[in-house]
Amino acid sequence: MALRKFSKTKTNKMYSKEETQKLKREFWVTFAEKYPRKWVLYDTKIKDFSFKFYVDNKKAQVLIDIEHRNDDLRTGYFEKLEALKSILEEEFVKDLVFEKNYVLENGKTISRIWIEKLGVSVSNRSYWDEIFSFYNEKMSALELFYSEYDDFIKDVN
Repeated sequence: MALRKFSKTKTNKMYSKEETQKLKREFWVTFAEKYPRKWVLYDTKIKDFSFKFYVDNKKAQVLIDIEHRNDDLRTGYFEKLEALKSILEEEFVKDLVFEKNYVLENGKTISRIWIEKLGVSVSNRSYWDEIFSFYNEKMSALELFYSEYDDFIKDVN
């Protein structure tokens, strides 16, 4: 008898790994259909500098990850964003978390700036519209900020 891996959600419903993958795929397809636009994400024109969406069964996040292997460059980009923090928070997105040395699960140190919405779950469809709205509002604001200040941010030399 084969053992199946299950993950528990807020509703205490158990999903197999395959069901979880299918649900996440459906989540992203539904998001793309509801907000059919091209997001900047990895197309920042800065190596290892990207915008990301993240969701699990506890939270949704909009992230700026700076993953450059060269610590001086990674820190330089982060400090550029930090220098713009007051503008970013007053005009675009409030309550951002800035972390110069964020350690990923794999042990890699990156710089990360993010905002999150707690108490939502990808596995519960009743939260999807709330997550989609959060994503659209926050990512659109971060992309607008980036489009206005990218020349300044890119100039780390």
